[in-house]
Amino acid sequence: MKDEIHPKYYSEAKVTCACGNTWTTGATQELIRTDVCSACHPFYTGEQRIVDTAGQVERFMRRLEKKVEAVGEAEA
Repeated sequence: MKDEIHPKYYSEAKVTCACGNTWTTGATQELIRTDVCSACHPFYTGEQRIVDTAGQVERFMRRLEKKVEAVGEAEA
């Protein structure tokens, strides 16, 4: 292998989730921030909630409401 082409490896890299959960792991970055983890992800917790960081769900719900209103007005 060639020398000096690989990134520095941090064996004690700290991972921080938006829910406040933290743990250490090995990585090429010293600090990692994430939005969801196994402690707060709906699949693992069994909660029924929508994880949306970009507002896509809200935008879809607004479009859906407009469509329902338009159909209701057309039937009336």
